[in-house]
Amino acid sequence: MTTGTTNLQEERLSPFVRVTLRIWVKTWRSIIGLVRPFFDLLVRLLVAQAIFRSGIVKLSDWDTALNLARFEYPVSWMAPETAAVIGALIEVLAPILLLFGLFTRAAALSIALLLLISQIVYIPVDLNLWLIAILGWYVWHGAGGFSFDRALAGGLGQSALPLARPVMQFCEFLTTSIAPLWLLLIRLWLAAAVLAGGGLLDLSAFSGWLPLSGFAGIHPVLAIGLAILLIAGFLIPLTAVLLTLVISTLAVMGLHPDLSLYPMLLFGLMFLFGSGFLAVDRLIQAWLESNILFDRKYEDVPAHWPHIVVVGAGFGGLACVNRLKNLPVRITLVDRHNYHLFQPLLYQIATAALSPADVATPIRGMFRNDGNVRVILGEVNAVDSEAQTLTYGQNSLDYDYLVLATGASHSYFGKDEWAPYAPGLKTIEDGVSVRAHVLRAFERAESSSDPERIQRLMTFVIVGAGPTGVELAGAIAELAHQGLKDEYRRIDPASARIILVQSGERILPAFPEDLSAHAAQSLENLGVEIRLKSRVTNITADHVEIGEDVEIATETVLWAAGVIASPAGQWLGAETDRAGRVAVDEHLRVSGHDNVFAIGDTAGSSAWDGNPVPGLAPAAKQAGAHVASYIENKLLSDREMAPFAYKHQGSLATIGRKSAVADFGFMKLHGAPAWWLWGAVHVGFLSGMRNRISVLVNWIWSYFTLQLGIRLITGKDSGG
Repeated sequence: MTTGTTNLQEERLSPFVRVTLRIWVKTWRSIIGLVRPFFDLLVRLLVAQAIFRSGIVKLSDWDTALNLARFEYPVSWMAPETAAVIGALIEVLAPILLLFGLFTRAAALSIALLLLISQIVYIPVDLNLWLIAILGWYVWHGAGGFSFDRALAGGLGQSALPLARPVMQFCEFLTTSIAPLWLLLIRLWLAAAVLAGGGLLDLSAFSGWLPLSGFAGIHPVLAIGLAILLIAGFLIPLTAVLLTLVISTLAVMGLHPDLSLYPMLLFGLMFLFGSGFLAVDRLIQAWLESNILFDRKYEDVPAHWPHIVVVGAGFGGLACVNRLKNLPVRITLVDRHNYHLFQPLLYQIATAALSPADVATPIRGMFRNDGNVRVILGEVNAVDSEAQTLTYGQNSLDYDYLVLATGASHSYFGKDEWAPYAPGLKTIEDGVSVRAHVLRAFERAESSSDPERIQRLMTFVIVGAGPTGVELAGAIAELAHQGLKDEYRRIDPASARIILVQSGERILPAFPEDLSAHAAQSLENLGVEIRLKSRVTNITADHVEIGEDVEIATETVLWAAGVIASPAGQWLGAETDRAGRVAVDEHLRVSGHDNVFAIGDTAGSSAWDGNPVPGLAPAAKQAGAHVASYIENKLLSDREMAPFAYKHQGSLATIGRKSAVADFGFMKLHGAPAWWLWGAVHVGFLSGMRNRISVLVNWIWSYFTLQLGIRLITGKDSGG
């Protein structure tokens, strides 16, 4: 066992307690962080609709509104007509701004002042108080994530607009210093109302400023308990839940007239945003941060915590880090790119359907709130397992545990000289290059006066009919028939030949035969030529040779036929198979190395009924999670663990814009239902809300308009 492991198990605080606390707190924070923007939007929607509805009612019966301003609730310092106009404008315009989160503070303040005036000069009601408390939060804190204010804040603060910087700094001051003070005042305000409702305090003189009716009839003992929790600021999320239950129960029992939605919204804000200043909860959070979480700065993380190095930020590497980050360990994630790529949609970059930013997420952004995770941009070139170090560039790292999730690259089966003429798809650079290659073929055909060359340029050959090859063929066919329609004058893109070459007896050999047949029929309906039992024997700049007697004239060949694992096995001097995959044991440990693991395309694992684990994203994720669990178990208890067993979750492949195939073992789908399922699954598994929304919008646009908007040719043109 390594030194880091020994130190961890000898810490004063029980490792089990530390890990449990860390997991609970970080999971809680993750859930709260996910829910906050949605709940914030819901609160703004419900408050805005209530105020907006009042404004619309006034505008629809203006005479009555004027009479109310004159006789029912006149404002002594303002003419009735002026008061009515200002009130109606606020009730109509401010809710719209509040809903969209634009000038949120000003909108909330104007509505709150309107309600405050109504509370003073008209009939005091608890509803106004609840709304003022909620709106006060937005005055001091501002809107949440789903708002124009938040989206524009960074740019405005650095803009050249007059007073923009000091205004944004003032808003930040309100959020960080005054909003917590407002939460403190809300707690004291509610504590007073609860004690008065329980008959423990006589605050009838303040009935216009306390929501007394909402807590009327509460049991004195319960009132004391809630008041203590509120005043102390202790367990405020739980207190918010208890307040919700109390006020609901009292309403159901008929002890106060009605059950209003707005107290629940205020309690929800307390639940999500905490206790504010002068609270026990804040002291507990500070202790957790200093003794359990260490999420402020990487240098604050204890040096004796075990150091786990993960190489590769693909599906497997991220799954491993996301589970390990909750443990008391230091993690270093090394990748040669600064982004995580969603490879299943890479072909859509190559066929001009999506932008690279739609399928890639910056790695650092994923772990900005995890102080024990360090991200390094670098390419590993050596591992010294005896010294427990790895080298990247001119730098090196020590490790206690090493996880290799380095993926795979193209394999030309010993014919590497084909690579310049038949690019594959593994990286964003590949996708952008292939997109330029495909689009440039049409451009060259348009400008050429040689019929034979035009025919070569308009012929596209895809080698390999697995999911990538099938999806590429279908996407290029749709690009030629629909995406480029009516854009050229001398050529007809729809006349392009798309040829899918497969050495086996059918396309999609990993799928059941009936689904392969459906996929083949769908491709043929798109105009794709399928050549089975056809082995490519040579590729040059202007043709492809199949077998001994077939030659296809083409200048565009795309490779989707095979992959080879990264050189991780060479770094370790470990046993590898023909595809370069490292031999691993039942826990994915590299043979002969107890603290080095290989997952995903790097590992030669046979943990699927004795068959090799497929190179799919779910398989890599499951492997990453298993390794993380194994390391956790090794650090804390060293008990026996079940071997890694891959659980197949199904296979999906799409063919164009209306057809796909899906195999889940117990259920098979093809055609439009499978296509909709394929889209939902891929959007759901994308990293980041921005990517999901962007991809969804692009797909909807291209589906209904038959247009592709990312038809950009980048890079230097080396051809003619």
